[in-house]
Amino acid sequence: MPQDQTLPDLWLLSDGRNDDKLETALAAMPRGNAFVFRHYHLAAGERRKRFDELAEIARSRDHLTVLSGDAEQGIEWGADGIYGPPTNLGKREGLMRFATAHSAREVLLANRNGADALFLSPVFPTRSHPGGACLGVSLFRELAARSQIPVIALGGMTATRAKEMNWPRWAAIDGLS
Repeated sequence: MPQDQTLPDLWLLSDGRNDDKLETALAAMPRGNAFVFRHYHLAAGERRKRFDELAEIARSRDHLTVLSGDAEQGIEWGADGIYGPPTNLGKREGLMRFATAHSAREVLLANRNGADALFLSPVFPTRSHPGGACLGVSLFRELAARSQIPVIALGGMTATRAKEMNWPRWAAIDGLS
């Protein structure tokens, strides 16, 4: 599985539960990493306002700013890229496209649909899906090996787990906030 050296290694994802910590977390991350804005819990107007606030902080730290949404919304909001299921990424539209994957089928779809990278999850148990199944390190590596694009580990990830897995590119909600 390829690892593109131009993509950041560290990815902070937003969620309703880490919202009050995001300004601090974005400022604490080393420069030049990445932020994925999700915030599904907010109404449309509030979501846009919060994106603008956090994107300003992220950009001041040279973080790539990615929106969970479609290409049209990503362009309208001034995002660097979009994040979502491999079937919902649309055309290139001048944005980077980051697919989410939880199975071999979704890894294949991300490859076919021209995503720039994929978030493969959940590697470990996570508060996002309490009691849900997780891939574990072995299945994560097996699925990552099928990817033709860079893979970002997500789900219960922390700096310690990334180091133990010897996986350079990882993302977290709680693990970075």
